[in-house]
Amino acid sequence: MQNDDVYTLSRLGENELRSSATRLAPSEIDVLVRLDGTLSLGQIAGGLSTEAREQFVAVLHNLRDRGLVQRVEVDPFTRTWNAQVAQLSRSVKPAEAEAGLASLKRSGFYVQIARERGAAPPRPEGRPLTAVVIEDDAALAKFTRMLLTLSGFEVRSAHNRAEVVAEIRRPPVPDLILLDVMLPDADGFDILQRVRQHSVLKDVPVIMLTGKATREAVLQGIAGGADGYLTKPFEADALLRAVRTVLGLPEEDAGGAPGTWGLTPR
Repeated sequence: MQNDDVYTLSRLGENELRSSATRLAPSEIDVLVRLDGTLSLGQIAGGLSTEAREQFVAVLHNLRDRGLVQRVEVDPFTRTWNAQVAQLSRSVKPAEAEAGLASLKRSGFYVQIARERGAAPPRPEGRPLTAVVIEDDAALAKFTRMLLTLSGFEVRSAHNRAEVVAEIRRPPVPDLILLDVMLPDADGFDILQRVRQHSVLKDVPVIMLTGKATREAVLQGIAGGADGYLTKPFEADALLRAVRTVLGLPEEDAGGAPGTWGLTPR
C-alpha cells in the first residue's frame, strides 16, 4: 500500500455499515468509516498519531484481504496532480490532516451499525426487557416507544438531563438504552461516557440514534463504547434489527408471536 493509494468500501464492506448487524471490532469499524473513496491513505493517516497510524494500516491490510475494502483505480494524470498539490501544500500547512478532518466533519454520512454481543443474559421469568429511550424529538420518541412496546419491551422515556438521570437510575436496571446525541441541555456523548463509567450501567447496550450524521460523530460514538449507531432518519426494521443484534435476541422465538422475540406481550 502506498500513501497515494485511495481505498473505498466493497459491497461487503458497505453491508457491514448498513445492515444494522456486524461482528467487526471497533478498530475495524473505525477504518471502514474513515474510507470515503476520495482521500488517499496519506491524507487519512496524516491526522492520526503514530500508534493509531500503525494500527490503521494493519487493520486496513486485514480488511482488504477479507474483501471488505478495495483500492480505487485513479488515472495516472489525477494521481500525479494530487501528489504535486499535496507536495506544495505540505510546505505551507499539514494538508493531509486538514483534509482528513474535513472529510470526517462532512455531513450527510449514513450508517446503521450494531455489534453483536452474543446470547442475551438470563432474566427473571415473566419480566419483559426494559428500554430507556433518550430522545427530545416528541414525535420520534413516541414512534420509538410504540415500536419497542409492541415488541414486548417495557419502555421508559427521557427528554432532558434531569429525566435521563432519573430514568437510568430507576430500577430495574435497563436492558437497553437508545440515546440521542443532541439534547436540549445535555450531550449524548457525555451521557455515554458516564454510563460506561458507572459500576452498574457499564455493560448496558447503548444504541445511538442521531441526526448528527458525520464520520467524526460516528467514530466518537463507537470509540466511546456505543454498541450501535443509527443515523436519522431510519426505518423501523433497521432499529429492530439493531436492538435484536446488541441484545443477542433471535428474530422470532418459538414461544412468542412474530416480532416479540418470545417476550411478554404488552
